This record gives sequence, structure tokens and C-alpha cells, in this order.
Amino acid sequence: MPEVGVVEMDSENTQEGRPGSYRGFELLPVHLYVLAHLKKACVDYAKMMSKMSGLPLDLIEDAINDLIEFGLIERDSGSAIKRSKARFKKAFEVHKHHTYYRLSREGELFVRSIDERWLKRYFNSLFPNGWKIIQALAESKDLNEAGRRVSIDGETLEELKLLRFVTEKGRKTEFFKKLWEFLSG
Repeated sequence: MPEVGVVEMDSENTQEGRPGSYRGFELLPVHLYVLAHLKKACVDYAKMMSKMSGLPLDLIEDAINDLIEFGLIERDSGSAIKRSKARFKKAFEVHKHHTYYRLSREGELFVRSIDERWLKRYFNSLFPNGWKIIQALAESKDLNEAGRRVSIDGETLEELKLLRFVTEKGRKTEFFKKLWEFLSG
């Protein structure tokens, strides 16, 4: 039985199946964040991903467990880690006091395949006109400004809040800012 928020699909094709799915599992924005974070960081631990994104630790841990199950990430073994391997670390070498994760080979290939076409299909599958709304939000200081660029209805607004892209007051969340930075960079 799939985790909450993960929908099993029939298609095995990662690019031509339902937008945002990977081998039968629907990827949520938090999954994309973890994948993109690990691509940039090389290795990192759940608490740091939570701290950087502003998302609750349990949400990040659930996403990590899903991605391990999908075969896209794996635990990183060893007792110490060098900054050359963990790009977000400040010290030259640190001893591991947490469980570190990295992209698996399959995860590296999948993340490499995520391009603007894939992202457009993905965000359009989340809500109508999703790609244009996400771009407008990314280029705006807040939801009000984005709403002057593109029409955002009440249902879409609620979905943006549910996905933790905007706050109740219409501000972009740290999660959305980091996700966009990682995906567009």
C-alpha cells in the first residue's frame, strides 16, 4: 500500500507516463525538493533539508522514505564526510551524527532528465495553467503581484497553500523559494 500522498500508477515509463510520476508513483513537490536538494548538496541529512526548506521534519522524512522505496535515493555509508562531498557543509570534514542520504544512480539519471518541458507538464498536472502560475509566483514578490500577471482562482489559491508554496497571507514560502531555486538553477 502506498504512503499518504503517493498514488500508484500503471505506467513504467518515467518520461511519457502521467506528468509527475515515476515508475507508477506520483511525485509531490516535496519529493522534487529532496531530489533537487541532494543534487546540489551531493549528500545531506533530513534535519538540514527541513531547516533549509522550512518544512516540518516529518514531511521531509516521509518524502525521503518514499524516495528510498522508489530507488531514487539511498543512505550514504561511512562515519565521516568531507566538504568536497557535502557541498553545504562549512567544515572541511565532519563526523556523521545523522543519517545522510544521496541520490542513487537511478536518481541521478532521473534528476538529470528533469528539464523545462518536464516541469511544465508537471506543474500543469497539479492545477490548471500551473506552469504559468508557478513562473509568475517565482518572478513576483508575493501572490498579489503574481495574481496581476496571471489569473489565480480560489481553488488554485487553496492548492498553492496546500502544497506549501504560499502562506495564508499570500507570501512565498521558503520551501517554494528553495524549490524554484534548485529546479531553475
